[in-house]
Amino acid sequence: MELERATIAEMLLDRLGDGHPGTRTRERDWTWDDTVRESAARGAYASSLRTEGPFHIGVLLDNVPEFLFWLGGAALSGATIVGINPTRRGAELEAEIRYVDCQLIVTDTDGMAKLARLDLGLPPDRFVLVDAPDYADTVAAHRVQRPVADPSVDESSLFLLLFTSGTTGMSKAVRCSQGRLARLAYANSAKYGHVREDVDYCCMPLFHGNALMALWAPALVNGATVCLPAGRKFSASGFLPDVRFFGATFFTYVGKALSYLMATPERPDDLDNTLLRGFGTEASPEDKAEFVRRFGAQLFEGYGSSEGAGSVRLDPDAPAAALGRPAHDEIAVVNPDTLVECVRAVLDEHGRVLNPDEAIGEMVDRGGAKRFEGYYKNEQAIADRIKHGWYWTGDLGYVDEAGFIYFAGRKGDWIRVDGENTSALMIERIVRRHPKVVATGVYAVPDPRSGDQVMTAVEVADLTDFDPEEFAAFLAAQDDLGTKSAPRFVRVSTNLPVTGSNKVLKRELQAQLWRCDDPVFHWEGRGEADYVRMTDDDKHELEAQFVASGRQRFLGA
Repeated sequence: MELERATIAEMLLDRLGDGHPGTRTRERDWTWDDTVRESAARGAYASSLRTEGPFHIGVLLDNVPEFLFWLGGAALSGATIVGINPTRRGAELEAEIRYVDCQLIVTDTDGMAKLARLDLGLPPDRFVLVDAPDYADTVAAHRVQRPVADPSVDESSLFLLLFTSGTTGMSKAVRCSQGRLARLAYANSAKYGHVREDVDYCCMPLFHGNALMALWAPALVNGATVCLPAGRKFSASGFLPDVRFFGATFFTYVGKALSYLMATPERPDDLDNTLLRGFGTEASPEDKAEFVRRFGAQLFEGYGSSEGAGSVRLDPDAPAAALGRPAHDEIAVVNPDTLVECVRAVLDEHGRVLNPDEAIGEMVDRGGAKRFEGYYKNEQAIADRIKHGWYWTGDLGYVDEAGFIYFAGRKGDWIRVDGENTSALMIERIVRRHPKVVATGVYAVPDPRSGDQVMTAVEVADLTDFDPEEFAAFLAAQDDLGTKSAPRFVRVSTNLPVTGSNKVLKRELQAQLWRCDDPVFHWEGRGEADYVRMTDDDKHELEAQFVASGRQRFLGA
């Protein structure tokens, strides 16, 4: 596809007069022409409320049409959309919103309930509720006959601030310009086969780069149809009914979502669907193969982040666990201390790296510094990413003897849950509030299918003092503990290992997993937390799941 448009605003205006379906829910359809006009009305509404300072609009909504219309409105008016993660809570949520200088927050009644007790520094008239009785009339008053882009809009216009949690409790906000997203729209269209006839099922959250970069932007540039889930968010049980209702041909995923789909009962008519392709990250090879068998669609597994993408080239001959091949010669795995490229990894029959100390290093893009657009108000984080003229991903990886590149985890103290990074430090601070917890360490342990699970080790004075039901109730009462941050495993000890400076030695705990003499309690992760003490049989059964999923290499020795 020839690159013609440099901004998202131009792409939107190209859709004026387009009668092809642009936005669909189960209740209503909007053509692309309708979608652009709805977007323009919200852009004009936002402009009427604009004040001095950065034109940043926070959006706290599920996957509903209003989110898409405000995206379009921001593109046309020159505003920046800040997608607010609804799984955040309390002080963490407050800090993130204040950090990015929102002039307006667009939400609904449910979202406002999450914000009501926070000190966001905004007067009441800076909150726009899309389900307020007068909202539709207010939007109607800002409709225009011929939508246009604000004269200030160009490819450098900041369009998105995408939150990503790093190694501390404070999130970083990744900058994404209209030009960058436009380039990704063209690149991903070519890479993953997007066409106008596609019906794109958007079940991943719209505050995340996955949905925006891999689905919404390609759909926009091609004039394909974007469909939103019946339940306004991903649902394993609702996935196939939605696909059939819309006639969806493409969707995006993260590894844990795919594993939830694979946990649904198989039906003889699973293949009776319209899906052709899917794109995502961090799914296990076994889940991908099983999805293709059950549903018949081709899956493209990628590697990237909100900060950067395009570092991996797909190769049909790649081993199941590999990402593909480095996209160009500037992609490398290096030793961060010596800056020397790591030697090739030697793998055993299970895919385990036999020479990890020499082969595993940090993935870098030696030409990526010029493409990285930085973080909002965080010069130190930018400096950590751009060193020696290279872009450092913060991710570990290795390249095998055949030249295929693999992801080996994340550098630093963060945990990847359901495709989202969560801060171990933040969880530790919450757990430490418990009156009987003397010390704690929070760390990632592998999930049997994809990504990580959260494990916490707590030190108490007496093991008999630990009540799993009371501990679960305590965590549930912590408003700032996000839904994806609640520990799945709790190890209870009277003497946690510590370093010489008396810090909990988390790397030792992490290496032991649940294989220890201390009591370990486990919660399946659905519904209200219900911690049950693991027996030896429970541990053996859990590790058998790793073997069945081909992920036994994550268990260590």
